[in-house]
Amino acid sequence: QVQLDESGGGLVQAGGSLRLSCAASGRRFSDYAMGWFRQAPGKEREFVAAINWSGSTTYYVDSMKGRFTISRDNAKNTVYLQMNSLKPEDTAVYYCARHRRAIGTPRLEEYDYWGQGTQVTVSS
Repeated sequence: QVQLDESGGGLVQAGGSLRLSCAASGRRFSDYAMGWFRQAPGKEREFVAAINWSGSTTYYVDSMKGRFTISRDNAKNTVYLQMNSLKPEDTAVYYCARHRRAIGTPRLEEYDYWGQGTQVTVSS
């Protein structure tokens, strides 16, 4: 069984930064791509970023390129999301998820394990 635990969310002013972490339990963390998604109130869960098994390839939603950075440390079974220049519209619950394969995609249905989420609130 795989367990994903997100941390690092909180309240920040617009223009500020946060770094989210997602610690994974279980073996073979480095065999799988990982992703970050977010869900704002009243909206569907949306893709934010993904990273392949080795960390050599990353994927982002265009609107977040240059502001968000996904990374991973396979020795620590942890994936990160560095968020800079935050905007009020970034307010959401952020979830990390494990992809079914080594190469990540933006498709939510291809992720088989999910964390409980961490709240990010950006004030104007």
